[in-house]
Amino acid sequence: MTERALKDLLSAVKNGTTSIDAAAAALSQSPVADLGFARLDHHRELRCGFAEVVFCQGKEPEHVGSIAAELAQRSDRVLLTRASAEAFLAVERSVPHARYHATARVITIERVDAPAAEPVGLVAVLTAGTADIPVAEEAALTARLMGARVETRFDVGVAGIHRLFAQRDLLREAEVLVVVAGMEGALASVVGGLVARPVVAVPTSIGYGASFQGLAALLSMLNACAPNVAVVNIDNGFGAGYLAALINGARAAR
Repeated sequence: MTERALKDLLSAVKNGTTSIDAAAAALSQSPVADLGFARLDHHRELRCGFAEVVFCQGKEPEHVGSIAAELAQRSDRVLLTRASAEAFLAVERSVPHARYHATARVITIERVDAPAAEPVGLVAVLTAGTADIPVAEEAALTARLMGARVETRFDVGVAGIHRLFAQRDLLREAEVLVVVAGMEGALASVVGGLVARPVVAVPTSIGYGASFQGLAALLSMLNACAPNVAVVNIDNGFGAGYLAALINGARAAR
């Protein structure tokens, strides 16, 4: 059950259009949907503010399609990450209005009859290079689906640091910044030293051999001397976007 659905149900009880017994029956439905191969948590949004997110990598496309169809029945917004084109075809068969964002490998589903809400705050998503864009797009899509206003700026890494300084107005305006970088991961520390805002750093697996598939960037970000920098796992654009959206929402609500 979504927060909106719960409020609608309680309002219906209050104004007398739904009986207490009918409301109790609706609330007695199990919050867990057992599909045999998966057990879906339909009360995740009530507890955490956003519906259960599906990590598609390693799952059979048919399973992804069934999971998406079940979630879409009860959630206004559904997010599926690390999705292949084959997984999307399986989802599209049961949820025709699903969208596939190929660069980010993300599937989004938004209920077509749900009222559109104005995005809040501002999450700025920056990348050091163009090779970091897929991870950054995953972060941006996640934050947008969670209600944040998002601006992206790509290829503003420290190798040409004047490109970053040209974005100073955006850096100051943002409630929270997501900084995505591979190689040595220096961009997060530099950005952290320019703003009085939370910075969510995302190391990527982009780089030559000594980058160790993102480990070098991860360690650089963890050792950043800027105290406003927090770090998520390598290539975890989803985690960064989710965290940024939560921080953005809290700051924007002040």
